[in-house]
Amino acid sequence: MLRRVAGVVVAVAGALLLSGCGAEVLPLVAVRLDAAGTAEAVLRPCGDDLVRGLSLSGTTTGEADSDSARNRSGWRAPGRLRPDDAEFPLFSPPGDWHVGPAGEQRLVPGYTYELGFGKAEFNYEYTGIVTFTAADLTALEPGQVWADDRAMSLGEFEGLAEGSC
Repeated sequence: MLRRVAGVVVAVAGALLLSGCGAEVLPLVAVRLDAAGTAEAVLRPCGDDLVRGLSLSGTTTGEADSDSARNRSGWRAPGRLRPDDAEFPLFSPPGDWHVGPAGEQRLVPGYTYELGFGKAEFNYEYTGIVTFTAADLTALEPGQVWADDRAMSLGEFEGLAEGSC
C-alpha cells in the first residue's frame, strides 16, 4: 500500500513538474495602417514593466508553423527595454532600441508576421503578441487596429490591453 501511495505521489509530482506554467499571452500589441498606408506598431506593456525579446518576425505562411522557420522580414531589439506605451512605424522602431534588422524591411504579401515581447522576469510572467499578415492590415477600416486575432477600434484595443494587466 505504501509503495502504491508513493508511486501516485511521484507520478503527480512529475506531471506537475513537467507541465510547468507558461507565460500568459495578453493582448498588449496591435498593428495598424496610418493615413499614408504605412504599417505601425502599437505596444501597451503593463505599467512601467521592463520587457525583453521585443521583435518582429516575418516568415512565409507555409513556414509559419514550422520549427525551422527563419525570420525573413523583421527585427529584434537586444536586452531589456522599457518601451512604455509606444507607437512607431513597424519597420522603424525607436533608434535607441538598437534593433538588428532581418531580411526585408517591408510588409511582404504571403508572409505571416509576429510582433511581440515578454515581461523581463526570470519566468516572463506574461507575453504580448500579435500575429498578422499584410492582408489583415489592408482589410482594416480607417481607425481600426489588428489585435487579438481580429480587427477592432483603437479604443477597444486600449480597453482590452488595460483590462489584461
